[in-house]
Amino acid sequence: MSLDPATVRRIARLARIGIDESDLPALQGELNGILGWVEQLNEVDVEGVTPMVGTGHAALRTRPDVVTDGNCRDAVLSNAPDAVGPFYTVPKVVE
Repeated sequence: MSLDPATVRRIARLARIGIDESDLPALQGELNGILGWVEQLNEVDVEGVTPMVGTGHAALRTRPDVVTDGNCRDAVLSNAPDAVGPFYTVPKVVE
């Protein structure tokens, strides 16, 4: 399969990518190269090969949903440019 310039323009428009006409041949070559690799993958004989674990077979690992304060208030406040007690101080933005 080979893409023509009109199809490359359409793909770029659908992807919201602005391209110049001078960049069109290079993009066309790159996309044709990608499609060439896909065509090569389609030629591989996978008959009898069991599929690897995919999203349908994997179980999600969960953790208990527990609310904590993180026990790192002092470390977090050390990043603040100015703090008073356990609070950030910020400039007044509303008069």
